[in-house]
Amino acid sequence: MLAPRALRSWLCALSCWWLHTGTASRLKTPALPIQSEREPLPSKGLAGCSFGGRFYSLEDTWHPDLGEPFGVMHCVQCHCEPQKSRRGKVSGKVNCRNVKQDCPNLECDDSVLLPGHCCRTCPKDSNDKKQTDSMLDSFEYFHEKGKEDDLHKSYNDRSYLSSEDTGFVESRTDFVALLTGVTDSWLPSSSGVARVRFSLTRTTLTFSVTYQRIGRPSKIAILDSDGTPAFEYKVPKGQADMICGVWKNLAKPILRQLQSEQMRISMTTSTGRREEVEGKIIKHRALFAETFSSILTSEEENAGMGGIAMLTLSDSENNLHFILILQGLIRHKNKEPVLVPIRVQLMYRQHVLREIRANITSNDPDFAEVLTDLNSRELFWLSRGQLEMAVATEGQDPRQISGFITGRKSCDAIQSVMSSGDALIPGKTGGVGSAIFNLHDNGTLDYQVQVAGLTSDVVGLTIELKPRRRNKRSSLYDLTPEYSKATGQAVGSWSRLEARHIHMLLQNELFINVATAHSQEGELRGQIKALPYSGLEVPRDELPTPLAGHFVTPPVRTGASGHAWVSVDKQCHLHYKIIVAGLSKTDDVAVNAHLHGLAEIGELDDSNTNRKRLLTGFYGSQAQGILKDMSVELLQHLDQGTAFIQVSTKMNPQGEIRGRVHVPNTCKFGAPAEVEEAEFDDLFLNDPEELKKDPNTCFFENQHHAHSSRWTPSYDKCFTCSCQKRTVICDPVICPELTCSRTIQPEDKCCPVCDERREPKDMKAPEAVEEHLEGCYFEGDQKMHAPGTTWHPFVPPFGYIKCAVCTCKGSTGEVHCEKVTCPTLTCSLPVRRSPSDCCKECPEEERTPAGLEHIDMMQADGPRYCKFGKNFYQNSDSWHPWVPLVGEMKCINCWCDHGVTKCQRKQCPVLTCSNITRTESSCCPECADNKQEADLMTKTPGKRRT
Repeated sequence: MLAPRALRSWLCALSCWWLHTGTASRLKTPALPIQSEREPLPSKGLAGCSFGGRFYSLEDTWHPDLGEPFGVMHCVQCHCEPQKSRRGKVSGKVNCRNVKQDCPNLECDDSVLLPGHCCRTCPKDSNDKKQTDSMLDSFEYFHEKGKEDDLHKSYNDRSYLSSEDTGFVESRTDFVALLTGVTDSWLPSSSGVARVRFSLTRTTLTFSVTYQRIGRPSKIAILDSDGTPAFEYKVPKGQADMICGVWKNLAKPILRQLQSEQMRISMTTSTGRREEVEGKIIKHRALFAETFSSILTSEEENAGMGGIAMLTLSDSENNLHFILILQGLIRHKNKEPVLVPIRVQLMYRQHVLREIRANITSNDPDFAEVLTDLNSRELFWLSRGQLEMAVATEGQDPRQISGFITGRKSCDAIQSVMSSGDALIPGKTGGVGSAIFNLHDNGTLDYQVQVAGLTSDVVGLTIELKPRRRNKRSSLYDLTPEYSKATGQAVGSWSRLEARHIHMLLQNELFINVATAHSQEGELRGQIKALPYSGLEVPRDELPTPLAGHFVTPPVRTGASGHAWVSVDKQCHLHYKIIVAGLSKTDDVAVNAHLHGLAEIGELDDSNTNRKRLLTGFYGSQAQGILKDMSVELLQHLDQGTAFIQVSTKMNPQGEIRGRVHVPNTCKFGAPAEVEEAEFDDLFLNDPEELKKDPNTCFFENQHHAHSSRWTPSYDKCFTCSCQKRTVICDPVICPELTCSRTIQPEDKCCPVCDERREPKDMKAPEAVEEHLEGCYFEGDQKMHAPGTTWHPFVPPFGYIKCAVCTCKGSTGEVHCEKVTCPTLTCSLPVRRSPSDCCKECPEEERTPAGLEHIDMMQADGPRYCKFGKNFYQNSDSWHPWVPLVGEMKCINCWCDHGVTKCQRKQCPVLTCSNITRTESSCCPECADNKQEADLMTKTPGKRRT
């Protein structure tokens, strides 16, 4: 049996081999059956790669073994590359490449090829290992991020990677860019200064932009190492002082340039006087600890200079660490770096509180320092945004930039989910608490809190520190006076935040606690933390929809709770982001390591029958996405407030937590017609010009299609097409077998469906597989399947695989897939009636099929011809096979034997010597002593053999 993930990896590897060679069924070795991995998965929920019947962990590397007679491909290196799906699930993707081109250049003339090696080495060379290591060092996946020489790096070393890299699931790298006026542009230099903070998660780059002394930008462009725009973002109109954006599906060359700090970013304005600012994108270790920041500008016109300051408080002392990044402040024409004296001042209302004098170099103007022992007044002014930092050069031409210090700004949302499972004394009440916060420059914290499903009345609502001891609470601020029992909400502002409180808030170190009459210490509790911006268009300034077991019918007493932001855009697409807390893996032993359940959306009608629609598999603590093929009924229920979102688990398949959703919309006629392309990236879907720039898009039927997208072609509704890196693959739709007695054929569908109107009353038509909660979710077709149903798996990009059958085990919710067992045939010339058929059949009349050049690879089974790769061979022909990434295998001979391809490796003699070597042109290893003697005979004219 194969799990869906293992089936997918196995089919991908096997299908790729079929596509390149076409000999899967003709080699001497028997075809591989679909069976369990030889090595069991270390953990049921562990992500990795299955290749050749073996399991590899993420980031593992290996040489593929193609079996006899090909053996191990030592010049091919495969890598299990982690990737994150749209549903947040982490899986492995196998990437292989030829490493022979990376072999080092050798200085010796008598290099040898050792057995089991790809690269030639000099004999008796002690540096063999170093040469091999130098080759491996060229692969970026041999270097673990953030684990190399980090301990001795200085605080302002920009090569540091954020310590938020805790794993592949949430691995994240932060970058920053300082943008100032461009002095060498045809436009006049600007006095504007902007700061951009980037967060890279796998292949998605989100950015938050703040700016001063410049009009609202109209366009943002990210430039590659050649200065060519690799990404352009049209800034939406608005009055907000912050711009939020996202760049999805970054190509690998762009990722390498970004990691090596070779990219730049520019912003331009279009209204009034056109201005442009530009800067370099760099990594910086200070981004991880930063809690206060400042943008430094100049009062001069067309200054073309500026700076940013990143600041943080010490954990235990009142010391303020800061790093300055300066640009354009120092003007020098000398090629050699010079020392420039600067003066850094901390001021309050033009009064100098602290002053630091130092020298910086002209080619690296960054500067780091610590202001020690801030007194209570300085800390108070810091919390109110009233402290100003000024940096000035000293000498004949002094220049100065300055700016006020405020709390760190970003597009991230500060929120909290309160659950009974996270209370100081964990419980299962089915209640929920939800809160959102907004921090202003003057230190005021606005809050909105809502609670529901509690066992008794609220007696306390407080913001607290992490308890030093169990049940020893430490309260900072009491929100109870603002709590309304009638609405279950508390709305207000906390205007007396201290600088230390702001620091802890932005470091995710504060909690919110809900105490009730029955639970004096707290029935609900949640951590206040930043929710990273993901590009979803959801109203983050409004209270989200609470999700609780209390709202499930019948109510579920669970320790889990959550909340969800939901919105509908102009294209009638549903945007959602769900956060959960308190889901216990120890209580639900059936839940995998990362999979918590399924997120769904549905309708509530008067008859109390629920119709549900799967949103996504739920991994970790968050789920997000876009639902595009919305029905008119569901959109109307959202508009009327009679729809719900719920998260279901195996312990509670009918719903663990649920919440009623009200999203006013004007989508009276449902989603537009282009919802067929539901897998499109949202940016590409709205901007066809962006699709043309992507090198991986496909052009089909006069349309551009994004990589990995699927659609139904206009020429035949019974086909499904997909785009895989400029290649379009179309497969016929395989209709499921129906158990009903009467069927109808809808005009807009390929497959017939049961005619419910003519079915006898005692017979019920089968429900749609998408509506089965107590079923199985299959990744290939991304659908829920009813318990006990069977189907042929759909595996992109290879389409429907008729040689395998999957079954949904209703009792466990697991998918089991098996290879189809073909019947034994008695005829001598079996054929396949259809290219998509798995098994051959005996024809009515045995005849040799004509026109082999037009027959599918699986049909090229004539008695007189063999097909290998893209070539046809007659009976008794022989050739050397060609293997992808390796080339021609001269040591292997293949021949055509009455329509069957057979291959065999050249037989090598057994060697008795200890010093064995192999030349590049020979197939068999040789004794090194004999080879040296032969070379000597060849090089000496008097001893040359005849």
